[in-house]
Amino acid sequence: MGIIARFRDIMAANINALLDKAEDPEKMIDQLMRDLVDDLADVKKETAGIIAEEKRAEREMQECSKEVADLNTYAMKAVQAGNDDDARKFLAEKATLSNKLTGLTEAYQLAHQNADNMRAMHDKLVQDIQELESRKEMIKGKMAVAKTQKKINEMTGSAISSANDSIAAFERMEAKANKMLDEAEAMAELNKGADSKIEDLKSKYASSNSSIEAELAALKAGLTQ
Repeated sequence: MGIIARFRDIMAANINALLDKAEDPEKMIDQLMRDLVDDLADVKKETAGIIAEEKRAEREMQECSKEVADLNTYAMKAVQAGNDDDARKFLAEKATLSNKLTGLTEAYQLAHQNADNMRAMHDKLVQDIQELESRKEMIKGKMAVAKTQKKINEMTGSAISSANDSIAAFERMEAKANKMLDEAEAMAELNKGADSKIEDLKSKYASSNSSIEAELAALKAGLTQ
């Protein structure tokens, strides 16, 4: 029976272990829910059939047991009536049915065990479905938060990288501007230095000539006295 073989795996499986191994728990739990709901429908059908078989085997066993008990009662009544031949017939039939009862009892015990196994499978499946239902929204909520955080991390990383690039570009432009300013100031300094030397030279000679002329004028004034 395929459903029983599949259900051995379900009963042995640990739902938490399956979810822990899943790359995408949200998809995993949805798939598990679909699979388990489908399995539950199959298990209910199989369980109903096996329970019906159990009841049929139990009924046949009880009917045979009752008939054996009735034959024993008839045999006792025949003995009490002094009809040993009739008693022998009842006892012979009782022996035949007793052998049949042994087989029916074994069949019922097997059917009962099968029914118990199927009930256990059914209960396990219902429990797993309830567990998944209770955890589904929690897991999906965690996955949504994780995805949002991942997106934020990616955006933050990209923004930091872009900001670093912009800062580096500004620093390069600032360095270039500083260099241009330094060169302009140096040129201005050089130009100013050349003009200053000429002016200094002019003032030197201008002051020198003036003092000489003044001294010459003083000498002339002394001679005339």
